[in-house]
Amino acid sequence: MLEVNNLVKTFGELRAVDGVSFTIEHGQIMGMIGQNGSGKTTVFRMILDFLTPEEGGKVLWEGQELGKRLYDIVGYLPEERGLYEKLSIEQQILYFARLRGMNRNETLEKIDYWMERFAVKGKKSDKVKTLSKGNQQKVQLIATLIHEPQLVILDEPFSGLDPVNSDLLMQGILDLKSKGSCIIFSSHNMNNVEEICDKLVMIHNGKQVLYGGVEEVRESFGRTKIFVDTDNWTESDLNALDGVSKVTKRGEQRFVLELLNANYGEAIFNHITKGQYISTFSQQPPTLEEIFKMKAGEAKDE
Repeated sequence: MLEVNNLVKTFGELRAVDGVSFTIEHGQIMGMIGQNGSGKTTVFRMILDFLTPEEGGKVLWEGQELGKRLYDIVGYLPEERGLYEKLSIEQQILYFARLRGMNRNETLEKIDYWMERFAVKGKKSDKVKTLSKGNQQKVQLIATLIHEPQLVILDEPFSGLDPVNSDLLMQGILDLKSKGSCIIFSSHNMNNVEEICDKLVMIHNGKQVLYGGVEEVRESFGRTKIFVDTDNWTESDLNALDGVSKVTKRGEQRFVLELLNANYGEAIFNHITKGQYISTFSQQPPTLEEIFKMKAGEAKDE
């Protein structure tokens, strides 16, 4: 288990990280979300001991401080990608695998597996510089994951990937989850976080403003959205209902109602279904993207 306790980091007058704490169990995926410059990468660098936490902050792995002696358990993909372009794919991955204590034969077997798993186009003998940007990113991901690390830290891993390759990466992450790895990644894409993460932490201006299970966080904001499929009601009729703040029409028959309060949902259901057929009525909490925008806006107004 990874325990992050009260991480603080200042650079001159700037308090870049201010009291970030969370835990990740084996077999869990946590998403770290926040705007550019919010402090996410600084948190990663403190976890990895690239930066020293201040004011007694600690990073523990299985109850012990996670220092350089434990780097063989870590797989880290930095936001600033970097490969040795004159090396072949095989030479590149072998180099990083040897740093993790893997032998040549073991590594060669796993290179074949991961190249197929991530659908890398090319041969192992191809120079990295001849690969497309997307395939170079896959090679770096393979170098990060080749030793099947117990702790995986990915800084914006989906950046620059098309939907097909994003799905391949998500499946690779889920494979590691099934083997018991602790995984944390940062992303600007809330759909990625919502789809595969067990937990999330949101950082804004260095402060932790949200933390918990993904569904737990969503539910804490209340079920303030209703999805209705009907041809018996118009947009203006739905807008006039008590407790409705906004109505958006999507397609021919679908409407999305935003409520002032989740408690209005039952009364609206009873009203619009009375004596009429409604094919769909679903009351849901806001999406992570909506929550992200809401919390970022609140912090901006403070």
